[in-house]
Amino acid sequence: MSDAPPRILIIAGSDSSGGAGIQADIKTVTMLNGYAMTAITALTAQNTQGVRAVEPASPGFVREQIAACVEDIGVDAVKIGMLGGAEIAGVVADALAEIDAPIVFDPVMVATSGSALADEATIAQFARLMEVATLVTPNLPELAALTEMPIGTSVEIAEAAELLLDRHGCAVLAKGGHGEGEQIKDILVTEERAASFQDHRIDTRHTHGTGCTLSSAIATLLGHGQPLEHSVQLARKFVRKAIAAAPGFGAGHGPLGQQAVRRLDD
Repeated sequence: MSDAPPRILIIAGSDSSGGAGIQADIKTVTMLNGYAMTAITALTAQNTQGVRAVEPASPGFVREQIAACVEDIGVDAVKIGMLGGAEIAGVVADALAEIDAPIVFDPVMVATSGSALADEATIAQFARLMEVATLVTPNLPELAALTEMPIGTSVEIAEAAELLLDRHGCAVLAKGGHGEGEQIKDILVTEERAASFQDHRIDTRHTHGTGCTLSSAIATLLGHGQPLEHSVQLARKFVRKAIAAAPGFGAGHGPLGQQAVRRLDD
């Protein structure tokens, strides 16, 4: 990694309890020596037990936040998370079509608690975002929804990921956390090859914000100039270390401990 911090633009919703969304993103970018900027798409009232309320930003205000960051600070990589509405998704797609930097899109549909964070109209706009993305990071339910394909086996998961790659031209990281068994297997499909990453499942309820953390970590590492596959490998290590360092807060799906991750080389 270089000494100069890469400028990471985070386009996502805010989590009032600090476990996911913009808050998890900023912590992750900072711990990986990046400079975090934000375009907040929605405010949420939520905690480890669920989402109580959502207040989307206006599409025009999201556009202005993105423009303010791009025009003055500049951008080395982008992470997209919760979008807050179909019109916002369209505005984001338009804005990012003009940006020459790696873009990581986490197609957030449902929170860890099970609360819906995207309606059908918003999900319909995801295709436009995948067209401009470098990498999309769906979990298994999201992959199934985006492709309408079965995902019961590793072969089926890889085939569904390849379908998204063929349709939209973006690399796909299919996250296997929702799968069965004691091992978690993630599959990365790019135009060059397919790679898999496998680790033992960590037995914990403290998983709030894992998807946000992973996608932000990948974006930051890409901003540092790391290759995609290596960025995914290091980002997965960051997430596992953050899960292991979870502070134990909340009665539901607790937050991670991003602030405790100091090294990725052990």
